[in-house]
Amino acid sequence: MDLIPLPRRAEFREGPGMTLGAGTALVAGPGTEGVARWLRRELGAATGFAFPDAAPGARGDVRLALDAGLAGEEYRLAIGADGAQLTGGSAAGVFWAAQTLRQLLGPDACRRAPLPGRVWELPLGTVEDGPRFGWRGMMLDVARHFMPKDGVLRYIDLLAAHKLNVLHLHLTDDQGWRVEIERYPRLTEVGAWRPRSRWGHRASPLWNETPHGGHYTRDDIREIVAYAAERHVRVVPEIDVPGHSQAAIAAYPELGNTDVVDTAALGVWDDWGISENVLAPSEGVLRFYEGVFEELLELFPVEVSPFVHVGGDECPKGQWRASPAAQRRIRELGLDGEDGLQSWFIRHFDRWLAERGRRLIGWDEILEGGLAPGAAVSSWRGYAGGVAAAEAGHDVVMCPEQQVYLDHRQAGGPDEPMPIGYVRTLADVYRFEPVPPGLSPRAAAHVLGAQANVWTEVMESQSRVDYQVFPRLAAFAEVVWSRLPEPAGRDLPGFEARMAGHYARLDALGVDYRPPGGPSPRQRRPGVPGRPIEGEPPIV
Repeated sequence: MDLIPLPRRAEFREGPGMTLGAGTALVAGPGTEGVARWLRRELGAATGFAFPDAAPGARGDVRLALDAGLAGEEYRLAIGADGAQLTGGSAAGVFWAAQTLRQLLGPDACRRAPLPGRVWELPLGTVEDGPRFGWRGMMLDVARHFMPKDGVLRYIDLLAAHKLNVLHLHLTDDQGWRVEIERYPRLTEVGAWRPRSRWGHRASPLWNETPHGGHYTRDDIREIVAYAAERHVRVVPEIDVPGHSQAAIAAYPELGNTDVVDTAALGVWDDWGISENVLAPSEGVLRFYEGVFEELLELFPVEVSPFVHVGGDECPKGQWRASPAAQRRIRELGLDGEDGLQSWFIRHFDRWLAERGRRLIGWDEILEGGLAPGAAVSSWRGYAGGVAAAEAGHDVVMCPEQQVYLDHRQAGGPDEPMPIGYVRTLADVYRFEPVPPGLSPRAAAHVLGAQANVWTEVMESQSRVDYQVFPRLAAFAEVVWSRLPEPAGRDLPGFEARMAGHYARLDALGVDYRPPGGPSPRQRRPGVPGRPIEGEPPIV
């Protein structure tokens, strides 16, 4: 079978399969009601069947149940002549069983309306499965290019279809602020809009002069979080401090280093890269961002979003070095220069979030200066930060740029649209290993999992995001779900053979993926410069 991700054990046998029809009845055991709603909605749309409740006392054709003998996300799917039994250690496990059931019905089960003449048959057999990691995620950058709410909901469905369970939303950056904060309305009135955008990499001479922006209202966020929770996807919000903050400073100039920069003249940044305009190290700035995080915690309840991401990366120190106020702050706090000032920011919010029952997570720069025991690290600058964090007893999410940044180009030829970064093919992503070799068993237990990161500087539309993300996200999903051999022993030909069937599912889901043979003519961006890496073939 062309199941993706590869299940732990799947056995199928010959014989007439189980056929679904208008009378196929469903029984949802206690705790599985949400999965039943999803199954009726999704499979009902594709097949035209209502999947009514079975008559009282009847066994039913499709049966959902919890099983205390299974771990939380583990499931067992058994299909026989008497129907299909979906059991899981939790509702999440039953939900992953339902996703496998949909895959077994064929690509048309992913459509939104029934096609004529389809026969819906399930093969006889058993699938027993469960994930390798508890954190199986994707970071979606909606700050550089805003993705409207419906697009975010669509990506939650796509993550769930691949048994991924974390959506890390990058909500703020120099180029835009994307979440409504009631007490600070200018964050979205001003900070959500930039006058233009560079077209291509930051070295490109081209510009798109159309203003760009948008934001999610508080109710939009509540809807996104609830929609994700029904699909057993956690949403992790990111609010950047103290760098990557020019959009916030443009909205509220007092947040910046006003003694060295005329912050009142700043606008939302229209370029890519790292802005020099960073937050001032003042008590007023701390109180401002505490207000931001207070509203954020209300929108992202702890039961569905225990982690809050604070960025903490790429903070230029030039303004702090030139600022008398910042230098005075360093002396007052007894800090080790400007690097200590950045750590002071992070440690403050580490304590603040912990006091409210949340866990701080940030990019691996937050290790510099020390962390509280409960803080976690997103290791993006290779494996080193993750190794150091895990050996020090911190939980880690592995997302090294060299392996799983999906904004990086997929081939070395000249046709990749706005090609940037390392060449990372579908095969390269399939060979990614989240647990670095040589990590001690004690430290390896701190690897929560991994996520693929999708930075959107050169992704101006949903189609461009689709192109960069797929099909590589399918390979990533298998790496973090399935218990695969070491990279050298992985069955790449077998994965590619299963992908042949999975492309048809992506077609049915409306995903504008990169074809195996390279981009179609409409997917190219001729003449828009990218960013080749030294030593790799030049980009034309």
